[in-house]
Amino acid sequence: MEKIPKKQFLGYWGYGFRPELEARLNVVKTSLTNSYQLCDFDSPDENNYPIWNVAYTSFSQKPSLPVYLLASISASGRANDSFLPDAWVKLHGSDRLILGREPFGRVPLYWMQQAQVIWFASHLQLLLKVLDNPEVSIPGLYGYTCFSYTPNPLTPVSQIFAVPAGTELVWQSQSESQQLSTPNYQRLWKWCEAQEQVKDETTAVQQLQTLLQQALERQISDCTDEPVGVFLSGGLDSSVVAALLVRAGVKVIAYTLDFGGAGIPESPYAEIVAQHLQIPLVKVDASPRQIKKAMISTVQALDLPFGDGVTVPLYLLGERASQDTQVIFNGEGGDQLFAGWTNKPLIAAGVYQTENPSGQETPIQQYLRTFHRLWGYEAIYQPDIYEQVQKLDPQDWIAEALDPEYCQGVLHRLRRASLMLKGAQNIQPRATALGFAHGLYVRSLFCDLPLTEWTFQVSGELYLQGACEKYILKRACENLLPPEIVWRQKRGMGVPLTSWCLNEFWYEIGQWLNPGRLRIENRFSPYLAAQIAAGELGAGIQGRRIGEILWLLIVWQFWRIYVFGEGAGKQSFDHPFWLPKQLWRLQKKWQN
Repeated sequence: MEKIPKKQFLGYWGYGFRPELEARLNVVKTSLTNSYQLCDFDSPDENNYPIWNVAYTSFSQKPSLPVYLLASISASGRANDSFLPDAWVKLHGSDRLILGREPFGRVPLYWMQQAQVIWFASHLQLLLKVLDNPEVSIPGLYGYTCFSYTPNPLTPVSQIFAVPAGTELVWQSQSESQQLSTPNYQRLWKWCEAQEQVKDETTAVQQLQTLLQQALERQISDCTDEPVGVFLSGGLDSSVVAALLVRAGVKVIAYTLDFGGAGIPESPYAEIVAQHLQIPLVKVDASPRQIKKAMISTVQALDLPFGDGVTVPLYLLGERASQDTQVIFNGEGGDQLFAGWTNKPLIAAGVYQTENPSGQETPIQQYLRTFHRLWGYEAIYQPDIYEQVQKLDPQDWIAEALDPEYCQGVLHRLRRASLMLKGAQNIQPRATALGFAHGLYVRSLFCDLPLTEWTFQVSGELYLQGACEKYILKRACENLLPPEIVWRQKRGMGVPLTSWCLNEFWYEIGQWLNPGRLRIENRFSPYLAAQIAAGELGAGIQGRRIGEILWLLIVWQFWRIYVFGEGAGKQSFDHPFWLPKQLWRLQKKWQN
């Protein structure tokens, strides 16, 4: 039985045979372990007006106003977080359907059209049950292998589409012909660079301190004496969130990951922060054994395939935090707002290469490289899939985010792209999904509209000074935390994927990426895993990239089996992973 989080909705709107639509809706409801409530809205005249119905577990109200909310979800659990929830379905009169999302992308929203009926849902697996014969979307798969997430408006499933963050989709019905218009996309937020930029450091620091305080007050206004959790990596962003909560008098429990002796240790920095703030710190075991146990549950909770190695460790954090609290804060969004360390190579390229000499990469191509995934390695696919992806250009999926029309400066343009791509399509929705899986409301201090709009009014020199990234945030919060936390260089969460894949997961890779299974799936080269493990796929996939790419492919296999519902396929033994790793290396050395 699927584990669909309770705070979800599924519904339809349009012209169709109502008993058939209701029967399909009920099939979905009865197949779930959750108790869904059917909310029946009768239209004035079913012969001339669209009909609608929704099964929901979130918010809904009886039609009474010209524009009203049919269903909505808030990641934070607060109905009045802002003037809109995170994802919503509205009806405008009796002839217009509106699907919308806020700009940070915290809650996804999906739709598909069957004849003259629009089906919508906040969970992909709900719509999967409405489709008779779902098929994998090749553009969606290709996008996933390029970015580690599926770029909106695509999903991994043909016929199902995602509403992009920060937009509304509007359908208009035609009562005479009983036809629905094609959806009209309306972007609600654009993140534009302000003409007048704040350049004075003292002024900017004071304004930022005020905005952070106001953002926090909005997010803790409903907090009681019960403790809230903070996912504390020991980096600047999560540490600032913890410090501001403590200063506001909120009871805080911090949770950090313990990878043992592998990877880049973060827990010592989390310990420094916890001791400084005098809050309890819970270390969560993220050993390979725990990771393997949680993999299926994580992929099912995420709903979509997310190929970053941090997802299962974050699932374990949420699982542990749910024992103590219902509200969790994180530091997600800080890199997007304040130009984190991943932007530095691109900023340098933009400064020192004002024009692109013939034969060199364009800025969009340079940005594609920052995802460090499989763009440029299309030979991994089977011939028929390869032929299809050759007709696709991943630059089309990121061009709008990097459009210089909205931001002239290189740094603001990169921040805008990071908000719209890595933030809204990857980091934020996966954080919410993992929180919902454990009954947690997820709050992100840096997902705040006034704060975000202000960051586009600040001169780029205050974000990056020399080699120091996030300079203005560090200056604004340097009195809250120890200097070794504020001013240390950050390099991302050190999930030891390559170590795991080439050691503890060695035998499992022979099962997860088994050549026999890949042959039956008929999408990837059967011997892809061995090629990657040997460092033979390409010069750019060495060291830590080996683990990242293997993990990307492993997550896809788990998603297609445990979410999409494809058969795993029969295993073969024509691979090296049944040998001890040391023996395989000796064999490779002898062959060479």
